[in-house]
Amino acid sequence: MKAISVRTPDTKWTSAASVFGERAINNGKPLVQYKILSDRRSEGGGIAYMLKFSPPAGKLIKLVAVAQSDEHVYVLEGGYCNRAGEQLRFPGDYALNPEGHPHSAFIGVETVGIAVYAGEPDKVVELEVIDPIA
Repeated sequence: MKAISVRTPDTKWTSAASVFGERAINNGKPLVQYKILSDRRSEGGGIAYMLKFSPPAGKLIKLVAVAQSDEHVYVLEGGYCNRAGEQLRFPGDYALNPEGHPHSAFIGVETVGIAVYAGEPDKVVELEVIDPIA
């Protein structure tokens, strides 16, 4: 098999609506964008991409998903928060969501991460913009 190399600064962010559905767009602006790093699913492998979440000012993105294969997530910028908007995950944090595992995240600041899947990416159950709780 041939090695795959991607120069990510030269790769444009594109709408992640193909993965997250039309919910990935809010008031004409992208909530979720991605850069595909590799896609070997047709060869029995997985897919890897960079994700960028951009919540509207003062709002949170609520994401609920089920891992369809082992999902490795590494936060590069920003991070995840709780329902009140208090930051819980930071750049450098890593998570593994094993196949079949339901999981969720609240995102209150622009966040960039890398998601690597052993096979198919997550099944997105919910993606919406919400207000933080007081």
